[in-house]
Amino acid sequence: MPWQFAVADGAFAATPVRFTEYPQGTGELTRALCDDELDAALVLTEGATLDVLKNDTNRLVKVWVDSPLTWGIHVAAHSDIRSIDQVRGRRVAISRYGSGSHLIGIVDALERGWPVDDMTFVVVDNLDGARDALRSGDADVFLWEKYMTQPLVDSGEFRRVGVREVPWPAFVVSVRKDVLATRAAEVRDVLDIASRYARNFKRRASAPRQVADAYGLALRDARAWHAEVRWSSGYRRPSGALQKVATALRAQGAIDNDAVPLNRIWQPLP
Repeated sequence: MPWQFAVADGAFAATPVRFTEYPQGTGELTRALCDDELDAALVLTEGATLDVLKNDTNRLVKVWVDSPLTWGIHVAAHSDIRSIDQVRGRRVAISRYGSGSHLIGIVDALERGWPVDDMTFVVVDNLDGARDALRSGDADVFLWEKYMTQPLVDSGEFRRVGVREVPWPAFVVSVRKDVLATRAAEVRDVLDIASRYARNFKRRASAPRQVADAYGLALRDARAWHAEVRWSSGYRRPSGALQKVATALRAQGAIDNDAVPLNRIWQPLP
């Protein structure tokens, strides 16, 4: 929403910005970066880090949302799964391989001490696909950000049987290396403007109501989200958090066991 407000206000006059939403999630965002469809993207930290390490076409330049993301672990209302222990070994709906829903499903299993080599994943593209898959019985479990799925829990379509809070900042800004090579100062200017709008949005008393109206949330949930979310105004590299992400990616076999140099992941802006 801070980006949408900034675009609507014409705040990016010096460097015009076109802000586009990708409902398919992290995997589609990183694909669009690699395919030169995007110059920069706001991406889940774990998915953005994996993308940089696998493809080496982008660099992370800024933490966008410093607060961690909490994922709800959902089943269909009619499911026979009643507790988190019953999730083990069930078919997990994911938007795409390499997406946040895929990675956090594995992270959750690792944190619970469950084996990951026998996990079964069902690709569903997006939230609507997950709804169809759980309703039809093609998948059993779906992990997605808890506030965005809250309306489905409130309506009785989903039941939430657990949550997973990840131990790192929720979102980072990933930028193509060729863009950084020629336009790094412009990227910094754009991010400074967006960060100012985020700070103002955090202070705005009407923000929870705007979020509730825009995303179909109950006002109480929008207020809870607004109280929890922290946008980052700085550009410091979160070295400890990135190491935790790399450790998780190694544990799931997404990257090799070699040490990951952080300068391969993060590039300072001027």
